[in-house]
Amino acid sequence: MRVPQKLSIGDEIRVIAPSRSAKLVKVRQTKTILEKLGFKISFGQHIFECDLQQSASIEHRVADIHEAFRDPQVKAILTALGGYNCNEILPYLDYQMIAENPKILCGFSDITALATAITKKCGFITYSGPHFSSFRMEQGQEYQLSYFQKCLMGNAPFPLTASKVWSDDTWYIDQAKRHFEEASWKVYSEGEASGQLYGGNLCTLNLLQGTPYMPDLANCILFLEDDELVNPAIFARDLTSLLQSTTQIKGMAIGRFQRASDMTEEQLHFILDKHPRLQTIPVFYDVDVGHTQPILTFPIGGNIYMNTKERIMQITKF
Repeated sequence: MRVPQKLSIGDEIRVIAPSRSAKLVKVRQTKTILEKLGFKISFGQHIFECDLQQSASIEHRVADIHEAFRDPQVKAILTALGGYNCNEILPYLDYQMIAENPKILCGFSDITALATAITKKCGFITYSGPHFSSFRMEQGQEYQLSYFQKCLMGNAPFPLTASKVWSDDTWYIDQAKRHFEEASWKVYSEGEASGQLYGGNLCTLNLLQGTPYMPDLANCILFLEDDELVNPAIFARDLTSLLQSTTQIKGMAIGRFQRASDMTEEQLHFILDKHPRLQTIPVFYDVDVGHTQPILTFPIGGNIYMNTKERIMQITKF
């Protein structure tokens, strides 16, 4: 798996909206924050279009993606926001052109579809991590920015550690009094494993089953999360579908659930207990990925080592 060129201070980052419109984001303030970090920010031509489903046309979203990959001045691509319809654009992308111009693509949630498809079809690592809109958040940003920089700007393998606090407040609208709670990673089953890393938003990843955009998950390590629209029964169904679609995985890390999901520790253990394989491989949960904040950045198609007994995870290829 190829690794895109790393991001450097002074590089141009292009913002695209392959799912929901950037009209929903406070663009000016977020652009200023990233410029203060030393980056040049540019925008796709169509990112502010907003139709009945708060998105742009397939044609225009594809055009912005193609332009971002073709432009030699653009060194990294950030998505504005997630949404519901990113998988619509997958059949219309020029994967040969994208493969010939590998570069950083980073986002999460619905962007799981686009990032995973590009990794599968083009043979280079993409990234599950902050959207452009995620940098609007001030409180909790230090942890998030640290892993964004380690993964997208560094070259040395690095350990993942748990954030000390977490928040369920909307990440792209920074409240004056953001509510934080104590955070820690938890262990469902002990063990250690190394392998290729895939994952992101569970319900979005499942949309790729049976398509040319779904990677082979055999012997991989999965990072999975879901948002406030999921509940324990839906998560159980979606997880079962994914596990039934592949041969044995080597490990799993499950992102922290939002309060609105009504997922409890008892419910999660009840769901995981249904799958005997998960009791024989390392499984973390309440990991800092997904729709609570702050979040890690991890490489889709990269490599990871995990040891749940020692509570260690280390990104080794990214």
